[in-house]
Amino acid sequence: MKSSLLDVAYLFDFYADILTEKQRDYFDLYYHQDLSLSEIAENEGITRQGVRDVIARAEGLLRHMEEKLGMVARYGRIPADMERVVALADQMIALSGQSYVDQNIRALAERIREVAEPLAQNL
Repeated sequence: MKSSLLDVAYLFDFYADILTEKQRDYFDLYYHQDLSLSEIAENEGITRQGVRDVIARAEGLLRHMEEKLGMVARYGRIPADMERVVALADQMIALSGQSYVDQNIRALAERIREVAEPLAQNL
């Protein structure tokens, strides 16, 4: 039943607020604390199947939200996009060495690079 831990961790991070408290709790016990369905069922006084159903519904809701909103996918693209911004700024800086390019462009490109490079490295 367990999906990729990283996949569900991202989904949970982005969309956990849409889950009920019970769904969040069972999801946390199963995925984050690595309890088995049987252990959760015993602790909660319900059947193993009941726990499985709650977790499956929760995961389904998280996946549905991702299909509709795509926030996890967009977040995953940020590092590559930031690297691209740095590369484009570098190209602008290189072009600004040519006499026909306004030196203000070089200053702006250098500033873009200063801002974007640390962001790209921290993602």
